[in-house]
Amino acid sequence: MDSIGSYLKKHTEALVKDVGLEAACELTGKSKATLGRYYSDSDEHVDRFMPVDAVAALEKAARYPHVTGALAELRGITMSYDADRKNTEGGGVNADVIALSQRFAMLMGEYQQSIEDGVITINEAKRLLRETLALQHVLIDMKLHLEAESGS
Repeated sequence: MDSIGSYLKKHTEALVKDVGLEAACELTGKSKATLGRYYSDSDEHVDRFMPVDAVAALEKAARYPHVTGALAELRGITMSYDADRKNTEGGGVNADVIALSQRFAMLMGEYQQSIEDGVITINEAKRLLRETLALQHVLIDMKLHLEAESGS
């Protein structure tokens, strides 16, 4: 399987797990076996991918648009995701700068813990990814506040 197909299948699996298998079955009208085939990396399912309407239904219920995010990353596109926007309720840029430094410190702490033994495990990489995404969200909030202040 090519790296793009493998990458999309991993994000499809993350999407299904985010929503929950039972809920994903209900939302898409697909069986557990069918959903499993969409993210299976076995040779017999290498060319099976989740239909776009099923992805849309699941991403509406998910905490994060995993497949859409993966597609954007593959094209070098940065998405602006607007969920759980803690910094948007006031405080403005000053609050964003504080949040940015806190999130960066958390990322560096995770990195320090992860690299201590010289190997970053899958779970450590997932924690680093979560912190990176949280940092990205703070940066997006900051960008929005700066645009609002500058009238752009």
